[in-house]
Amino acid sequence: MTQTQIVQCVPNISEGRRLDVVEKIVDQVRQTEGVQLLDYSSDHDHNRTVITYVGNLASVQEASFRLTQEAVRLINMEEHQGAHPRIGAVDVIPFIPIEGLTMKECVEGATALAKRINRELQVPTYLYGEAATKTARKNLSTIRKGNYEGLKGSIQEEARHPDFGEPKMHETAGATVVGARMPLVAFNVNLGTSKKEIADIIARNVRERNGGFKNVKGMGVALEERGEVQVSMNLEDYQSTPIYRVLETIRREAARYGVPVVGTELIGLVPQQALLDVANWYLQLEGFDSNQVLENRLR
Repeated sequence: MTQTQIVQCVPNISEGRRLDVVEKIVDQVRQTEGVQLLDYSSDHDHNRTVITYVGNLASVQEASFRLTQEAVRLINMEEHQGAHPRIGAVDVIPFIPIEGLTMKECVEGATALAKRINRELQVPTYLYGEAATKTARKNLSTIRKGNYEGLKGSIQEEARHPDFGEPKMHETAGATVVGARMPLVAFNVNLGTSKKEIADIIARNVRERNGGFKNVKGMGVALEERGEVQVSMNLEDYQSTPIYRVLETIRREAARYGVPVVGTELIGLVPQQALLDVANWYLQLEGFDSNQVLENRLR
């Protein structure tokens, strides 16, 4: 019997306001045989949409290419504004091994997709995460340094040359990053204040590169429509740094400024175990086992 092959892919596109455009791009995933669309979420302030789908490696590669092709056609980075770091119409395409294949196979699939995007769409592409060809590029933020505007001015520098393509940006679509990684949790904490500097300070205190939690990236974002600010994070290893630990630290940091946590949000999908860890900690359960969850026992 052939083992089922499941790859998760979570492209981030630089459009979260024109929802008609988002639908046209997401339709490319819907129309690809062998792929199941699981979720997509748009954010106005970030001006970004996160799309999640699964399938076998070949089908996920095809859906990702079609999605990119449509985004290149419909998104003009010269007109794009948003709070989230980005370098292109399709900012990042991560391949995530779930079942029936190795990380090495995801790396090979991501690399092949990056080559095809450059060859057929003339968009320069970079490899990151486990697919990175340079140690510094394992970290996505290294590639995105300076955002679209900064990369546009420095892509001709040798250290910033793309992995595939000439060292020049696509005239409207910028550049794209493709790679492979393990599952992460995109987790945001909203604060009851309009002072973005408070979110900036707290983000700096919890993220790894400033001495905070291991495998945590974060930044402050102004949610102008809501009159709030946000600590926006990626928890790249929820087992070593669980959600509840980061949340409680942010709550305490915010209390220093007399600011409450008014809500949190998950972007895209999250491993069940990450939420069970939160429930276990907050409920102070003794001897809890995941098989006590009815649906798990039924499975």
